[in-house]
Amino acid sequence: MVDIPQRTDVFIAGGGPAGLAAAIALRARGFAVTVADPALPPIDKTCGEGLMPDTLAALGRLGVTLPARHCFPFRGIRFVGGGASVDASFPHGTGVGIRRTHLHQALIDRAEETGATLLWGVAVKGLTPTGVALDGREVRCGEIKSRWVIGADGENSRVRHWAGLDHTLRASLRYGFRRHFSIATWTDCVEIYWRSGCQIYVTPIAPDEMCVAMISRDPHLRLDQVRPLFPELFARLQRAEAITPERGAVSATRRLARVHSGRVLLAGDASGSVDAITGEGLRLGFEQAEALALALAGEDLEAYATAHRRLARRPAFMAALMLSLDRSAWLRRRVLRAFSKEPRLFATQLAMHVGASTTADFILGSMLPLGRRILTA
Repeated sequence: MVDIPQRTDVFIAGGGPAGLAAAIALRARGFAVTVADPALPPIDKTCGEGLMPDTLAALGRLGVTLPARHCFPFRGIRFVGGGASVDASFPHGTGVGIRRTHLHQALIDRAEETGATLLWGVAVKGLTPTGVALDGREVRCGEIKSRWVIGADGENSRVRHWAGLDHTLRASLRYGFRRHFSIATWTDCVEIYWRSGCQIYVTPIAPDEMCVAMISRDPHLRLDQVRPLFPELFARLQRAEAITPERGAVSATRRLARVHSGRVLLAGDASGSVDAITGEGLRLGFEQAEALALALAGEDLEAYATAHRRLARRPAFMAALMLSLDRSAWLRRRVLRAFSKEPRLFATQLAMHVGASTTADFILGSMLPLGRRILTA
């Protein structure tokens, strides 16, 4: 067991991907970093398990290496629904499917390599005037000018509550459920199957394994219950063996009024989140880590707040677009048909989604032509 240090420059509550990414980025800036999490690693969480090229680029900047044996490449995204199907390749690079536990272990390995202190099975009990309270003891955070606490403890962040940062400008919830199936991979894309109020993501994570994740607004809806809604998909899965139990999680859209107060800063889902429909939550956490380390190195917390807002704009915009298809069957049918008839419109949207297209190109190359097609359909 790792000894609990008496003092550290930065204490991070939460050892998930966002917390570990922050630890890695801060160690690169020379900070002494301690991370604590009440769980034992590797930590699993319900997600679609697909990492897009921009997410992989963010991991690369942190020096994180994903073992090839745990990764399965995919070239792009496919939308399926209403009798239409369209796909597009990423404009640069490929994505990978990887089990969440393997991703978490890769981040742990990198954090340990950088010299961060990782405390597993250790709960943070509260904030103190000079640090944090753990089980029966205090860890002091740095000297008077540099005592930072990072709340990276997820959607229901206790650090956020203790620091008085709970004030939310916008919030909505959806619910995700995931299982893994043993079946020969049939696709080189992440496939998204659409119905009103419900989407299913299918991600290849090995030559003989698929991750199937559903997101809906109904906390009681499960994968088995939606089989009649997705006959094409479940016909493929009929003879597949489910090799993991169904696991659930909340997918939140949350925008906070502030992401720092005094010596406390928030990162990852604790700092706000976008709907899982975008697949951008992990990338946001990794890029926030870079911005956080830069801001603390300059002791400029407002620089982090500004970067945090900037990083959230594109995924928030894309989430709003995609969720409009979730809410309106009329719009979804017309958009998917327009995409299938003119795939370049979908390719332009995907390029925008992964940050490879300017806003002007996106509007002129996709949104305006798509609007004309919808109106004249």
